[in-house]
Amino acid sequence: MIEKLLRTFLAVPVPDEVRSKKNMLYSTLEGSPAKINWVKNIHLHLTLKFLGYTPELSNSEVIDHIETITRDVKPFNLTIEETGCFPIPERPRALWMGVTGDLKPLLNLVSRIERSLDGLGFPKERQVYSPHITLARVKYPQKWTPDVGLFLKSSYDPIDFPVDRVQFFSSELLPTGAVYTLLKSFPLGETV
Repeated sequence: MIEKLLRTFLAVPVPDEVRSKKNMLYSTLEGSPAKINWVKNIHLHLTLKFLGYTPELSNSEVIDHIETITRDVKPFNLTIEETGCFPIPERPRALWMGVTGDLKPLLNLVSRIERSLDGLGFPKERQVYSPHITLARVKYPQKWTPDVGLFLKSSYDPIDFPVDRVQFFSSELLPTGAVYTLLKSFPLGETV
């Protein structure tokens, strides 16, 4: 029997207010001839770790590790503000909203997840964790490169929000876009 692989990631949900701000930011690029793939509003989140294709049977091990970690982490607050892109404005691949505030609890949580899951065969990220909410992706090659100047200069009132849980998702890539399925939600600071 062939074991099913699920494309999985760990994330923090974001407040509904992010969706209205995303729509405002979308308007800064609405007339662009470049092909920009905007993330569906229901899929907006703050990624903690992308696990990639995971054997379905490994999910219970991941869940056990994340339950252990989240039990010891108290809820904390973050702020969403600013806009940006990766890697450079002249050839953006991702457009995002920045996450600021007291990042220490977030960075500690990500570090604990990285160390714990490394032992299960999910290698630590090579890049330094940069918290952001991806709004859109740009794929190349294409005829046009979007002018993201207005997007990058856009401002909005900061959005403060509580981080009180971690979510474990699977993501199925379909021609119509990704479909996310919530596999498990882990409240912070609660014993199971």
